[in-house]
Amino acid sequence: MARMGFVINWIETIMKCLTSVSYSIVVNGYIGEKFQPTRGLCQGDPLSSFLFLICEEGLSCLMRLAAREALLKGVKANRNGPQVSHLLFVDDCIFFSEVTSRRATLLKIILREYRICSGQCVNFEKSTVFFSKNTQRKIDK
Repeated sequence: MARMGFVINWIETIMKCLTSVSYSIVVNGYIGEKFQPTRGLCQGDPLSSFLFLICEEGLSCLMRLAAREALLKGVKANRNGPQVSHLLFVDDCIFFSEVTSRRATLLKIILREYRICSGQCVNFEKSTVFFSKNTQRKIDK
């Protein structure tokens, strides 16, 4: 957040929210002991969606920079429409690009930079790659 220009007071307030949280579980109407999470906020925490969007802004900046420098080329829904290189949802991302080994390598570099800056990693177990029907298959001889 500091790299994005957030003031230190705001960052400290957010960090207090992350580090001071505790949970307890209700089982059969009885409240269990409080415990503190060891990995930040749980999914479903009202603050997690907002923090994700703040973090994802860093990823968006990296993608926009690559597109502006013509290193990545997104897709268009029609000839006159804007190029779209990525879409962000609550906790998901979709990337669009022409299929070249150079652009795939660049996307990996962007994701690695994002991981280093944010601590968030791509879960390859939950990731899928789709290709257009127009994609030609290269055969090495």
